[in-house]
Amino acid sequence: MSNIVVPELGESVVEARVARWLKKTGDRVEVGEPVVELETEKIDLEVSAEKSGVIASIARQEGDDVKIGELLAVVDETSLPSAPVSNKIAPASGAIAPANSKVAPTPPSNVAPTSPSSVAPTSNKIAPASGAIAPTSSKVAPTSPSGPRTEERVRMTKRRQTIARRLVEAQHTAAMLTTFNDVDMTAVMSLRERRKDAFKKEFGVGLGIVSFFVKAAIAALRAFPALNAEIQGDEIVFKRYYDIGVAVGAEGGLVVPVIRDADTLSFAQVERAIRDVAQRAGDGTLTLEDLRGGTFTITNGGVFGSLLSTPILNPPQVGILGLHKIQDRAVPVNGQVVIRPMMYVALSYDHRIVDGREAVQFLAKVKDYVEDPAGLLLEG
Repeated sequence: MSNIVVPELGESVVEARVARWLKKTGDRVEVGEPVVELETEKIDLEVSAEKSGVIASIARQEGDDVKIGELLAVVDETSLPSAPVSNKIAPASGAIAPANSKVAPTPPSNVAPTSPSSVAPTSNKIAPASGAIAPTSSKVAPTSPSGPRTEERVRMTKRRQTIARRLVEAQHTAAMLTTFNDVDMTAVMSLRERRKDAFKKEFGVGLGIVSFFVKAAIAALRAFPALNAEIQGDEIVFKRYYDIGVAVGAEGGLVVPVIRDADTLSFAQVERAIRDVAQRAGDGTLTLEDLRGGTFTITNGGVFGSLLSTPILNPPQVGILGLHKIQDRAVPVNGQVVIRPMMYVALSYDHRIVDGREAVQFLAKVKDYVEDPAGLLLEG
């Protein structure tokens, strides 16, 4: 016998929920074959059999919450596949008699055999059914003009529970403030338009918007390192590396995969990384390692049409940059009113270690770099 248990779930994850059994008791499994899906606060994962055999028993049911090391199922390694089923089919007890057979009445049935000339008259009395319709005087549940007012109760997923807990935690434990600015996207839009075909041909990926903000944020973080730090006890830990989280809306809820050492990547490499994590978030193949850590986060509500928002911190990080929809607006330029593609940007920050002056200057620097992308080249 061998046990299938809840495996290590990754950094800070100690509990999971049995989402779906892929095998049932009596099923044959091979080494490495997935047996059950677990839902964690970050991702869903499959647990595979470590030995070949037959599922002898299942210890936890779908919907059960389980902890690391707890028993999920037992595999009997000595069991053999079931014996082949015989091809001989026994006659069924309710087999149809040959056409010339006489069918005897079955006791205690008292139904007389019928013939064309002897059909018993049908009674007009109808016995009440067990699910009989209530008399018209019964009380009926109130309805609205659009129909019955129904409700549905659905258990929150582990991921949604975690999102809810962490968002409330962020507001309760951090002194969170948000500062805003707007960015003229003319230079970036023009550069993308001029270079998109050549960029796609050379690197095999499109040149998007977020990569400019990743690069601009890293340049601004170098100038204002408190926004790339975290609080541990009574100490501030300044990170000298730049692991940038990029928030992605997945079916089960928001996830924030991390682009490691983003400061060492080219525009094309950043774009590939963003495309990769977005695809894997969509098909559910992100790993716990993809979501671990992160020193600063960027979230883009503009892809959903958001014009302005206040992003919530992703603890223990102390800064998050929110991007929004690009919209043509009338703005003054050199004493004239012109139409430009503009984007509102928002920086939420932890006021415990980031002063308002630093936050405002950080966002202004991001704005400067995006409005003049050539400056990002000088930053390397």
